[in-house]
Amino acid sequence: MTSPRTRECDVAIVGAGLAGLAAARSLTAAGLSVLVLEARDRVGGRTLNHALSDGSVVEVGGQWVGPTQLRVNEWIRDLGLELFETYDEGYNQFEYRGRLSRYQGAIPRLNPLVLADVAQAQARLDRMARQVPLDAPWRARKAAEWDGQTVATWLERHTHTGGARGFFELICEGVWAAQPADLSLLHFLFYIHSGGGLDMLISTDGGAQQHRIVGGSQLIAQRAADALGDRILLNAPVRRIIDDGESVALHGDDIEVQAARVIVAIPPTLAGRIVYQPSLPGWRDQLTQRMPQGSVIKCMAIYDEPFWRADGFSGQVTSTDGPVKVVFDNTPPGSSSGVLLGFLEGEQARKLGHLSLAERRDAVTACFARYFGPRAASPNDYVERSWAEEEYTRGCYAGYFPPGVWTTLGSGLRDPCGRLHWAGTETADVWNGYMDGAISSGDRAAREVIAAGVKVLPVPVAASA
Repeated sequence: MTSPRTRECDVAIVGAGLAGLAAARSLTAAGLSVLVLEARDRVGGRTLNHALSDGSVVEVGGQWVGPTQLRVNEWIRDLGLELFETYDEGYNQFEYRGRLSRYQGAIPRLNPLVLADVAQAQARLDRMARQVPLDAPWRARKAAEWDGQTVATWLERHTHTGGARGFFELICEGVWAAQPADLSLLHFLFYIHSGGGLDMLISTDGGAQQHRIVGGSQLIAQRAADALGDRILLNAPVRRIIDDGESVALHGDDIEVQAARVIVAIPPTLAGRIVYQPSLPGWRDQLTQRMPQGSVIKCMAIYDEPFWRADGFSGQVTSTDGPVKVVFDNTPPGSSSGVLLGFLEGEQARKLGHLSLAERRDAVTACFARYFGPRAASPNDYVERSWAEEEYTRGCYAGYFPPGVWTTLGSGLRDPCGRLHWAGTETADVWNGYMDGAISSGDRAAREVIAAGVKVLPVPVAASA
């Protein structure tokens, strides 16, 4: 057996997603030597581009950028990337109990009683969300009460129509890739506050789905990685981290890295699978056991052209029936093709994840045909990504908190453990769960490391083999 490669640096970073890359950029700018260890053969984490046959690009991972997501927009400008607007012209569609209706604007045509019920519940939830401190949700005045119930429980008590409960179930699936019964109400409220309100989270025009990146969102990570050069090591999963009180050793399959400090920038559920010596404090390990990833399969059907536009449709659909409950026109700029994007989320992703690819394709295109006519049943190509199957992700969009976790263990989410620091979108206070939150979390972890006064190791970083 060959000896492992050995590297030394001031700060080692686990994960080359946006959080890890942000930390690396900040620390490098501060004059520290950095190594980023990435388990995959690519950078970008939960962002991933896919090239179509005509050379245009769609994203099978995270893709949207909203106008109030300041850090990711700053990166996009600094890295010389361009934005384009999500297609939002024509009629949207809403399916409820087998009935498909079309509408324009943000609000579907619903029974007035249902609309009133949705409005009162949303106003109440937004008001409650503003009472949750972003840096310490467990300190909210009603934290124990809110963390002691699920979103489903609250909806049962505070909505009066099945239509309103169906609407908020769609929101939970679309935003968290989870069911209302999965989510702590406190986490739901924190997340709403983190994103600037419920409307901001679910809207296209002016909201979190307003823009996409020309050439695909993975370009953000790729451009950032280009500037870091050989500070990034691919195909380098970290299996064990040893903190001896003076420095930290990271052990992989064929690499060892010695560092003064470490930033672990991967989802908590994955961070919990690394072996630590000494063992992590019980509260930290318990936290990682209680932060599941959402369940989502991102599905795209590719056609000769975006024919639904000529029929007057925006391509945007929401449905209480499913199994595809959220649909967008995902056609990239300059493409000769048309692309419909459908999400299988939460319970639907868990159920259909057991099926074969062919069976899932049939289920997805059957939904598209229901929404846009028989032509949608026969795409030229079909692309999907089940993030629960990804070894180094195990679900999307992010880790979430079930009941009881914020108030008992949440205070340790960002707390360093010895020389180990934590980053990742799950640790962000603003735009938690989004690309913007990932970047700000990396910046915050880098500031922690700098404030801790890194004892620079005497041996400089070696060039990557």
